Amino acid sequence: MPVIPAVLDFANALTEIRRDIHAHPELGFEEQRTSDIVATKLAEYGCEVHRGLATTGVVGTLRRGNSLRAIGLRADMDCLPMQELNEFAHRSQYDGKMHGCGHDGHTTVLLGAARYLAETRNFDGTVHFIFQPGEEGYGGGRVMVQQGLFDKFPCDAVFALHNKPGIPVGHIAVRAGPLLAASDRFDIRIKAKGGHAAQPHHGIDPFVIGAQTVLGLQAIVSRNVDPIDSAVITIGFMRGGSAYNVIPDELHIGGTVRSFRPEVRDLLQQRIGEVARGTAALHGAAAELDYRRGYPPTINHAEEAEFAADVAAEICGADAVNRNVAPALGGEDFSYMLQARPGAMVWLGNGPGEGGCMLHNARYDFNDGAIPVGVSFFARLAERFLAAQK
Repeated sequence: MPVIPAVLDFANALTEIRRDIHAHPELGFEEQRTSDIVATKLAEYGCEVHRGLATTGVVGTLRRGNSLRAIGLRADMDCLPMQELNEFAHRSQYDGKMHGCGHDGHTTVLLGAARYLAETRNFDGTVHFIFQPGEEGYGGGRVMVQQGLFDKFPCDAVFALHNKPGIPVGHIAVRAGPLLAASDRFDIRIKAKGGHAAQPHHGIDPFVIGAQTVLGLQAIVSRNVDPIDSAVITIGFMRGGSAYNVIPDELHIGGTVRSFRPEVRDLLQQRIGEVARGTAALHGAAAELDYRRGYPPTINHAEEAEFAADVAAEICGADAVNRNVAPALGGEDFSYMLQARPGAMVWLGNGPGEGGCMLHNARYDFNDGAIPVGVSFFARLAERFLAAQK
């Protein structure tokens, strides 16, 4: 069964919503305009509307029949703190804010599913449409769960999708087990001994220590982590000094760490501290590590991942569904919802990703051609999960 024909009837209206949201991006927990649009549309469709979870979160609910079964469908609403370089009419109207990850598309897709399901109501049970704020580093998914999301809106399973440049439109990819990685951050502060740049022998240069530390950190993955496991340590910045002819006292190194298994995560944290402190000690200096654990890995439940793949095959065709896609080392706070309830996230094809259209790129834009596919997938997911028992 291909894309639902009725969804194509209002695809243009959904595109208008998506482009309006794209033009007015909002950062995490500041999505007031976006959540107003979501709440208004849900009410127009005939959903119960609930607001306030995680500040700007919105949950729409549809009920039909007597079944006690319930499904949750989730979309994220926030943007990134980056400057958009696109020049089309629906580019961001706000400097320093951009929908560079496609959350405008995710929000629109879920609104489209709500509209279709409200019009057809071909299910027996309850559908909760979960519009989550603050995915981009704010942990909005965690906050919603902590504030009682699944107590207030019980779900037997919860599902999400994320657009994926590099996968053709009309294709969907999923896998059981880890789909996305744990996402951690660290700060290393090297305390050395400053001095005159022309007399380095009178001081202890933190830049030399920093350079050796960075190289040492890269050897952790290649020499301490089992080659079968995937892990990444990336340096995001080095900050220190203020003049050409001065050796500073301190240097600040910051970066991110990605992994899938808890044992690897523990090892990485341990070894980063040992490398930083040991390298500094070799030069008579000191180093301090501040390691902060972020999102846990996004781990799809096997039964729900298989169910999602089967539904995707109905929409896209069996040949257009990758049931064992390779995991990626990005992070997602849908992981907190998957820790609380069974479920799965799938990747929705967003096209080839050429010409700067990869995620977090200043020229990225969600592919509107993927909207009907995502809407149909979410809608059929709810219908199949809540199929009337005969």
